[in-house]
Amino acid sequence: MKKTFLILAVIVLESCSRVPITNRRQLNLLPEKEMLSMSYQQYDQFLAENNVVDNGIGAKTVNAVGTKMAVAVATFLKEVGESSRIEGYEWEFRLVDDPMVNAWCMPGGKVVFYTGILPVCKDETGLAVVMSHEIAHAIGRHGNERMSQSMAIEMGGMALGTALAKDSSITSNLFLQAYGIGSTLGALKFSRNQESEADKMGLVFMAIAGYNPERAVEFWERMSQQGGSAAPEILSTHPSDESRIADIKAYLPEAMKYYKP
Repeated sequence: MKKTFLILAVIVLESCSRVPITNRRQLNLLPEKEMLSMSYQQYDQFLAENNVVDNGIGAKTVNAVGTKMAVAVATFLKEVGESSRIEGYEWEFRLVDDPMVNAWCMPGGKVVFYTGILPVCKDETGLAVVMSHEIAHAIGRHGNERMSQSMAIEMGGMALGTALAKDSSITSNLFLQAYGIGSTLGALKFSRNQESEADKMGLVFMAIAGYNPERAVEFWERMSQQGGSAAPEILSTHPSDESRIADIKAYLPEAMKYYKP
């Protein structure tokens, strides 16, 4: 028992990292290279099974904002010595014809917006609020963290290290369970702490990209009006409207330091 605990402790310590901006310590047991490989495979399958919008102002705006955001993220991570977080990223920004109010970013920078969220975004800056938040989840490796937590709880100790080394299908199965497949891709349920963290990181990223982070408040106010009996998928695990907006307002002075209009 003691030996098992020591092995688990070593695995956990070696797998800990800190999230940029918040400096929170997190557990990432799964190899990032495997995360990216599985992400790209499922992303390609999703595009093949859904109606991708290639033309029009919506698709062009999604791509334009995404391109700016990718540059902003790379700039920030280089400044803080964390460029390795986007090593192997193949950024892509797509729009699909779906009335669901939703958007997501898979590991590796695969971003998808649903047409249903565009009216809520209202304009390019509103779209940047969503884009930066979803990208922050990927940069923060929140998916890896959630999967690592599940794996550590379910398997634990020596079994964890042995399983990771000998059976790659375990990682694949965890990925599919976490992120979904087909039409449910990107449906990973983040913790409320991760959502709040993505809000803060997103404010910084959008500011560096040239978008006023103060505009995030009005976007989330509009989003809160989308609630009711059928709340948008994007809000399924998010903090309450009141606490989210209050937290965003509290963090704005810090985020505004990065904004150069």
